[in-house]
Amino acid sequence: MSNIEVVAAALFAFALVHTFSTKFFERLAHNHPRHAGLFHLLGEVEVVFGFWAVVLIATMAFLVGGSQAIEYAESRQYTEPLFVFVIMVVAASRPVVEVIQALVAFIARLAPFRTVVAQVWLCLALVPLIGSLITEPAAMTLAALMLSPLVFRPGVPEWLKYGALGVLFVNISIGGTLTSFAAPPVLMVATTWNWDSAFMAGHFGWKAVVAVLINATVITFLLRRHFSHVRPTSLQVDKERIPPLVSTIHMAFLAAVVAFAHHPVIFLGLFLLFMGFTQAYARYQTALILKEALLVGFFLAGLVVLGGMQQWWLQPIVSSLEPTALFFGALGLTAITDNAALTYLGSLIEGMSDSAKYMLVAGAVAGGGLTVIANAPNPAGVALLKQGFNDESIGAGELLLGAALPTMVAAVMFLL
Repeated sequence: MSNIEVVAAALFAFALVHTFSTKFFERLAHNHPRHAGLFHLLGEVEVVFGFWAVVLIATMAFLVGGSQAIEYAESRQYTEPLFVFVIMVVAASRPVVEVIQALVAFIARLAPFRTVVAQVWLCLALVPLIGSLITEPAAMTLAALMLSPLVFRPGVPEWLKYGALGVLFVNISIGGTLTSFAAPPVLMVATTWNWDSAFMAGHFGWKAVVAVLINATVITFLLRRHFSHVRPTSLQVDKERIPPLVSTIHMAFLAAVVAFAHHPVIFLGLFLLFMGFTQAYARYQTALILKEALLVGFFLAGLVVLGGMQQWWLQPIVSSLEPTALFFGALGLTAITDNAALTYLGSLIEGMSDSAKYMLVAGAVAGGGLTVIANAPNPAGVALLKQGFNDESIGAGELLLGAALPTMVAAVMFLL
């Protein structure tokens, strides 16, 4: 343990406190309009870890020298932040959203209850499970965009919004476990531990499906009375109809980005082609969510920089716990650190039993909805849904409470 590691741990703690204090900065912005811009910036949860990562690099430059600070920053792996940025923009493009909306609307019309209720349930159940195919960040983006006008709007009590947000975050985190490539915490260990998609479906997937269905059903039941004056979401008839070929090309871009998720040179090249295509056929597009996606990428990159120096205290905790204790330890630690980082540390431990491996990953994915930083797609959900909450910000404490019950459901299923 070096001095800079202690400093990094302290800055990580400051970042966690800052994450729970974003509403405080929003209130400061209202009370002190002269500095409102700065307080609004510090109140953006997506800025938190990027801001403290900059502080860490500056501190390292002062303590150990600029060259070592730059060397450390360049040694980090930024594939995940880059991928989340790209997949958010592509998944949120109008043709992709309308394809998924059409699928959800078609299934909702077949349901034996009100269409709008069925749409909400499908967005909280089916879309997170689709995340096992299109990756969790893409599923989060699509679900958030479709839920925003239905649930995260005026007229819905704030506590129910946090309940729905907690269910969405938990279901996205566990809904990606049907395959070995869609959930970041699974991806970190799949190759090392030889876990393929068949293994994931048999050991994690069916349990995740049951938990997702329970969580979505309970929160939809609680929300049902607030849909009396809400119309089901439909395609934008006021805009020019999208030709099937354009929609197909957008879906092909989405599939290609997912296929090359671990090769940033390829998916960034595809993204540039995608940007060119959207410009060429701008009449079929709405504004791309570049700002929101960039903020999420900045958040995750900051988490990569800060999290890279927490191994000295995290790994001994992980390696010292018995399987059942490891499950609950991973669930709790996930709330204060990215679950993918946690499972990656576990993959470095030699001689872990099969039960310990299962418990580590199960705890990490079960706890992935507790906080904004617990799972990589969560900042995307925050960026797209925060306008529906008071002060246009999401409180970390309220999110923790909203996610508590769906997390318990997921935990019980994974402990079976």
